[in-house]
Amino acid sequence: MADDGCGAPAQEATPADFDTNGQVVLAGKVTGDGGPIGGAFVRLLDSGGDFTGEVVSSADGDFRFYAAPGEWTVRALHRTGNGEASVTADGPGLHRLAVAVS
Repeated sequence: MADDGCGAPAQEATPADFDTNGQVVLAGKVTGDGGPIGGAFVRLLDSGGDFTGEVVSSADGDFRFYAAPGEWTVRALHRTGNGEASVTADGPGLHRLAVAVS
């Protein structure tokens, strides 16, 4: 796997039939100016706004986190702007997010 500089595994697209193995998976894409944003720092924040983890989006803007059930915010930071999206993950499965950077 490629090293993205933050110690996280390289990010890739998460297919709709992705086997979560009974885990909560938060996955999505960072976009801006009508297309995907690669190289964005994508941060996972818990319901209190505390930092939980970070990955770097793939060249196609993809990211993925494994989390516990609950309320989460995903924040993307890029040289072209910032954006965030929230999700409530009531239980195991794939939970999709789209983060628009502006």
